[in-house]
Amino acid sequence: MIHFIKTLNRYVRFPLLLASLLIIAGIIQFFLMVRDIEGEHYDIKLFQLSPETIRSAKTVEDTEKTEEDKEKVANEVNPVYTFSPDIGKNQAAIIKSTFDYIIEAQKTISEEKKKSKKESLRQEQIKNLREKLDEIDTEGQTIRLTDQEISTLLAQNNEDLINARDVLTSIILKKLSESIRQEQVVDAKASVEQSVRENFTIPESIRSIAIALARTSIVETEKKDNKLTKERIEEAKASVDPTRILQGQIIVQEGQLIDRDVYHQLEITGMLSNKQSTKPIIGLGLFIFLQMAFFYAAFYNWKADSKLKTRNLIITMIIYLSSIIVMKLLNLVTSEFDVNIGFLFPAAVIPMLILVLVNERIALLTTTMTAAVGGIVFQEGYSSVLQMEVSLYIIFSGFASIYFMRNAKKRSSVMKTSLYVAAVNIAFISFYLLLSQSNYGAKELAYYIIAAISSAILSGALMLGLLPFIESAFGMLTTYRLIELANPNHPLLKKILVETPGTYHHSIMVANLADAACEAIGADGLLARVGCYYHDIGKTRRPGFFVENQMSGINPHDQLPTTTSKDIIIAHVEDGAKILEQHKMPKEIVDVARQHHGTSLVKYFFFKEKENNPDVEESEFRYAGPKPQTKEIAIISVADSVEAAVRSMKTPTSEGIKQLVHNIVQDKLQDGQFDECDLSIRELKTVEYVFCATLNGIFHSRIEYPKPK
Repeated sequence: MIHFIKTLNRYVRFPLLLASLLIIAGIIQFFLMVRDIEGEHYDIKLFQLSPETIRSAKTVEDTEKTEEDKEKVANEVNPVYTFSPDIGKNQAAIIKSTFDYIIEAQKTISEEKKKSKKESLRQEQIKNLREKLDEIDTEGQTIRLTDQEISTLLAQNNEDLINARDVLTSIILKKLSESIRQEQVVDAKASVEQSVRENFTIPESIRSIAIALARTSIVETEKKDNKLTKERIEEAKASVDPTRILQGQIIVQEGQLIDRDVYHQLEITGMLSNKQSTKPIIGLGLFIFLQMAFFYAAFYNWKADSKLKTRNLIITMIIYLSSIIVMKLLNLVTSEFDVNIGFLFPAAVIPMLILVLVNERIALLTTTMTAAVGGIVFQEGYSSVLQMEVSLYIIFSGFASIYFMRNAKKRSSVMKTSLYVAAVNIAFISFYLLLSQSNYGAKELAYYIIAAISSAILSGALMLGLLPFIESAFGMLTTYRLIELANPNHPLLKKILVETPGTYHHSIMVANLADAACEAIGADGLLARVGCYYHDIGKTRRPGFFVENQMSGINPHDQLPTTTSKDIIIAHVEDGAKILEQHKMPKEIVDVARQHHGTSLVKYFFFKEKENNPDVEESEFRYAGPKPQTKEIAIISVADSVEAAVRSMKTPTSEGIKQLVHNIVQDKLQDGQFDECDLSIRELKTVEYVFCATLNGIFHSRIEYPKPK
């Protein structure tokens, strides 16, 4: 898998690789989940007998029936009418104005006759009077009087005209004070006509004219208010509850005839085989697209090496898709139980694994996405789109595991975390049972408690069982693995302690220095510490040839040629790497053993050889390398040299240690030993400071106790 990831990163840029891997994961997820959103379908035809009792798989609105109900209610709404008392006054004023015009015309004719005595004056007044009457508009009905009728009115006595005016006005006012609607106008006109006929104060000669004027004046006084009527209709429609087919509602009983209404209900619920909707499939595609978009953003914006991100993405997707498969397998037995089988799902194992293998941010994201998927996969036949109690259960269980696992350093902490998660699971299930307000028997309650505990314990067991396989497959070195390797009872550490005690003590001192320095610059201090424990294991091949193990004071190099001594010293690097590889140690630890000297010069034997052979090549006395490839190994290389150098000082002082550390760092820097790692000058200064502070604490001056007398 490691070589596969390297090959991918060599030939494909990370953004394209990220998108491609997420598309593949999304397609796999789609085919895993597509059956969960299809629902039940029936091959049923109109007017056949139902082969079984069919219940609605979802809640849908019957829009056609709802519209029918709304139209029915709208038709039952009575129109709103508004009575206008001013209409009667206006119509009476028109009648009065008509008679006033005629009375005024009478006076004009009488006065003009006295002056000119022309008969044509009457015709002129009739013409003028008609023009005035034409200007009077009574609700769209113009006063229509013939020349003969106008002439007849002009010929009447003034008192008779005044009396007719007042009587007619009174009759009109009285009648129009009543509510008269459009359909009542004809009857109202007949009524007012009868009133005029029965009033004998109006001269017989103009009674027919008065009747015509009265009938013309009668209009509707109570008109339909279209705006208010429309508002009432809309209110009535809004009050109609939509006709819904509810989830679990029986649409048709077994053996019942499939009539048009039943067939229509099956059709709109999408339960007919020939009417399957593509909407759920499109919805699932959009759901998965959103999930993959969140994963893309999380990994794309992660400031890390592309190889690391690729490895972590593959791990995340494998765990995520595996969790969906487990859900599907668990969901296969849902129909066999009356309880919610989703509570058995080991929800905490996903965030546990990703927290340890990747990081907390991706663990939180994956937990949320898994919860959303769980809500769909575990939905019951007549539930809503998401089984919310299962989704919330996965979220609470997952978040609890992340919180309690955050600072865990030992594998034994996993089971302790599982107990905390079990408590959270029980609390959530209690909340679910209490809010559902259902009566549960002892068996159901026992199941839910066992499910809560089993889910948590199973999560911890799976975590411990799967972690070594994932570590091995991806060549990963987790915190738990490092802590195991740091155990003094590890066979290789025992080998170093027994065979090379001086080297063991030296390694412990170097580990303390490297750990402190790495923590100060944000590097992996635990990795540096464990790497230091094993970095000189190659010295166990020839313990006595290394000064820290020469307890007798005899140095075998004094009897050997410098070239042979050089070969022995240089060989401990590759010897150590081979020993670690033989014991299947992680690659990071092997790299520390192989790279901690880089390509540095074995100065002591080089200068000793140069005394006898001035033409000696410096390259012959250098380690084979490679140079340190990481910050941790670079710091270990400095710590290794510093510890040995300070230990050789006769009287280590604070200033002397400071100068020695600076010289060693500068020597390695100028020798190009840091060229292949990303250790900055600022970080090197921090490393120097930490080394000096730590060494001063170790080699501080002690009080000289008085000698006993």
